[in-house]
Amino acid sequence: MTAAATRVLFDEPGPRGRARIRIFTVIGLLLVAGIVALALYQFYRNGQLGRSRWLAFAEPAYLRFLADGIRGTIIATALAAVLSFPLGVVLALGRLSRNALLRRVSTWYIELFRSIPLLLLIYAFLLALPRYGINLPILWKLVVPIVLVNVAVLAEIFRAGILAVDRGQSEAAAALGLREGTAMRSVILPQAIRLVIPTLVTQLVALLKDSTLGYVVSYPELMKQAQNLTVYTHLLVQTYLIVAAIYVVVNLLLSRFAVWLERRLGSRTSSRAARGQAAEPEGVPQTMA
Repeated sequence: MTAAATRVLFDEPGPRGRARIRIFTVIGLLLVAGIVALALYQFYRNGQLGRSRWLAFAEPAYLRFLADGIRGTIIATALAAVLSFPLGVVLALGRLSRNALLRRVSTWYIELFRSIPLLLLIYAFLLALPRYGINLPILWKLVVPIVLVNVAVLAEIFRAGILAVDRGQSEAAAALGLREGTAMRSVILPQAIRLVIPTLVTQLVALLKDSTLGYVVSYPELMKQAQNLTVYTHLLVQTYLIVAAIYVVVNLLLSRFAVWLERRLGSRTSSRAARGQAAEPEGVPQTMA
């Protein structure tokens, strides 16, 4: 994460702060490693790591069952992300709007849905709303509550990114004759999104984790498929260890994607700035960074 992106949500720590962070990070990692080692030892003592208890997962039927769960998780997460991210931008712009009514409504929505537990909202779509004729398909009983909650969170992320963009950018856009909406769309918003890319990927990971609540509505995502599998095989420890490993791998891939995307956008911005400086006539100051 770049220094600019870090300052979006909190002040950059000083030397002592960074030293404390490193110390606590090492202590935390050692504690986690100790807990994992203790858990594996207990599993070994009780015969849960024996070869015979893992052979079932080499069978094609079991692998297909888990693959269906992975597909269900990806579908739910992708739908939630495709809807949440654009709506988050719209809501952030609404909260920053000069229109008092629009700003107030956006603020109320954000504060309300940031306070409601996602599980409670899912139960509302599952149990309460069907009594009033609102009975969505199983997939949307999971996706819609996830979108409602995450839009509020994403709106605050985008708002923080917009406010973190240097004020001189909007002033330079106004000096060039750009309207406020055009300047926001073409100048401010692209820079704000670059600033918060690591946070956006973190929220995407949160969306992936939220999809595990699909078991509430019996949607066949990975955790629900694992739960069904344990009923037939009684291999609870083995099944959930495999599922945990799948989630770890997916989250690591998303984290690496965030790093790659940040570097790519950073290098693209640097190359554009270099071309702009090369093309600028001598003695004429640049109006925009």
